[in-house]
Amino acid sequence: MTLGVSSNSFEDSAFLEPIHVLSEDYGFGCAGGNKSPHLRWSGAPEGTRSFAVTCYDPDAPTGSGFWHWVVVNIPADVSELALGAGDPKAGLLPDGALQTRTDFGAPGYGGPCPPEGDHAHRYFFTVHAVGTEALPVEADTSPAVVGFMLNFNTLEKAAILGLFKH
Repeated sequence: MTLGVSSNSFEDSAFLEPIHVLSEDYGFGCAGGNKSPHLRWSGAPEGTRSFAVTCYDPDAPTGSGFWHWVVVNIPADVSELALGAGDPKAGLLPDGALQTRTDFGAPGYGGPCPPEGDHAHRYFFTVHAVGTEALPVEADTSPAVVGFMLNFNTLEKAAILGLFKH
């Protein structure tokens, strides 16, 4: 069986709804709801001991892309994250899961908000089947370091693509 990911919030390669777009609070010029989308996965490979979920925009004008969401240490018996689970105050993540710092500088989901007039950006919501129960990271660990740890501990990964143009 192959790892697969889907969402009740959007279809693969479709534009994300305003509810998932960055809110005004961030000061980047967008006025969305900043709710992380629902994600569901299945087909984890044998040896999966936890999951991680990331949201990455490779089209951001930074030279290194932009990490919008990083969640690690999701227990192996979990197969979905609820709409809005990326809000650190909502309490919607499963016990043991840890949100780590994004490129916004803090843990939690930060929605899309590419520069106004730029082309549609791609937002890859990736589920990683991880071969260890917990990555040795903290809430303030940078996304690059988490990515490094995931690179060496991911057994299989699958992504669903969301698009957004401002």
